[in-house]
Amino acid sequence: MSKRRLVITAVLSGQSQSEVARRYGVSQGWVSKLMARYRVEGEAAFVARSRRPASSPNATATEVVDLVLAIRRRLSRAGLDAGAETIAWHLEHTHRTTLSRATINRILSRAGLVKPAPAKRPKSSYIRFQADQPNECWQSDFSHYRLTSPDGRPGPDIEIIAWLDDHSRYLLHASAHRRITATIVHTTFCQIGDLHGYPAATLTDNGMVYTVRLAGAKNRGGRTALEAELHRRGITQKNGKPNHPTTQGKIERLWQTMKKWLHAQPEQPTTITELQTLLDDFADQYNNHRPHRSLPHRATPATTYTSGVKATPASTPTTSHDRVRTDRIDTSGVVTLRIAGKLRHIGIGRTHARTHVKLLIQDLHVTIINASTGEILRELTIDLDRDYQPRGTPRPR
Repeated sequence: MSKRRLVITAVLSGQSQSEVARRYGVSQGWVSKLMARYRVEGEAAFVARSRRPASSPNATATEVVDLVLAIRRRLSRAGLDAGAETIAWHLEHTHRTTLSRATINRILSRAGLVKPAPAKRPKSSYIRFQADQPNECWQSDFSHYRLTSPDGRPGPDIEIIAWLDDHSRYLLHASAHRRITATIVHTTFCQIGDLHGYPAATLTDNGMVYTVRLAGAKNRGGRTALEAELHRRGITQKNGKPNHPTTQGKIERLWQTMKKWLHAQPEQPTTITELQTLLDDFADQYNNHRPHRSLPHRATPATTYTSGVKATPASTPTTSHDRVRTDRIDTSGVVTLRIAGKLRHIGIGRTHARTHVKLLIQDLHVTIINASTGEILRELTIDLDRDYQPRGTPRPR
């Protein structure tokens, strides 16, 4: 039984209002108002009235509410971010209307357009970092997207590589391939470096197409084509910790935005060419037309990237690449060595077949020593334009 019914019943039974107020821990004035309402409304007084004001002169206008919901629907259909901050940006820049984030969230919640999210790790627990200049650091990663067969069934899985400027979130490059290789990583890096200028540093995960620093014993100590290019240009290479994707959080977030947009397209790609066309359209939308919540004043990545002073690599490599390898000359008199992401075949001679050797490598200079006797079998500077490094002795006629 509600307290209102108890209070009214007690007063009607002949008890004084002050006595009833003391018994039920309420004010005497509240009891007087309750009894007055009972005499007018009867049993309706048993139910509490709404505290909502009769009028709300400061309430958001109906046409503005409808505009917020229309923008939300339009952005969601296009596969774009449709959060409160993005809607506020469109209201201000397109419709000359200003609403707070809290007001927009209330409008969306009342319309049932906000899904309750589970408890997440608080943002304050993350260590946030951001490069101070464009080209100070580029992030790269690759992900997957499945094509659609002409009959509507799932098609082959395609890999997409992307390069992102850490400071401005400018999408420097996005391309689709059957499989991402170390050669593709190196080629795309050089393409955008020639177009936009080379960065001071790169940040990637530990995929074998980016680095072999965590590779097995056979490949450890070598360099991929990208690593060799970075060293040659004096560019600092950074790699996140294994199983720690938040280090590359910016490009990981890009994948979510990109795939949401791709899935929202009415015509799904059936070929790599069609997927590449969509990626080019997405890059234009992402860089030039979509406000970015992480940038000052919700600027577009293109605005932030082009308006800043770009960082540049160090003038010369800071250290040489020194390593020692042990190997055995094969039956054809050749020993292999990975340089700049490719296996180089170094000719020693059939007379030394099956000989165990030690290779002393300093950048491109290689010294090959007999592991048993210490005899120097060959010294050379690797020619990057060829895979086989001949001994230089004339062939017998």
